[in-house]
Amino acid sequence: MKIGFTCPRALGGAVIRNRIKRRVREAARKYMDRIGAGWEIVINPRQRAMTVPFPQLEQEVEKLFRRCAN
Repeated sequence: MKIGFTCPRALGGAVIRNRIKRRVREAARKYMDRIGAGWEIVINPRQRAMTVPFPQLEQEVEKLFRRCAN
């Protein structure tokens, strides 16, 4: 399984984009074992990923991975 994280420049400067990617990466790390070996996933977060509470971000990532696991 491969997971990529992208963040367009429209979301802000490098510091903001890196912070968004770190938050989403950490949320995804918890659920990586639920995906099979054949998947290649690219996650393109939105601006809201910066301000949403972390448990809610984790919940959204879990929902995405559940859909991929089925």
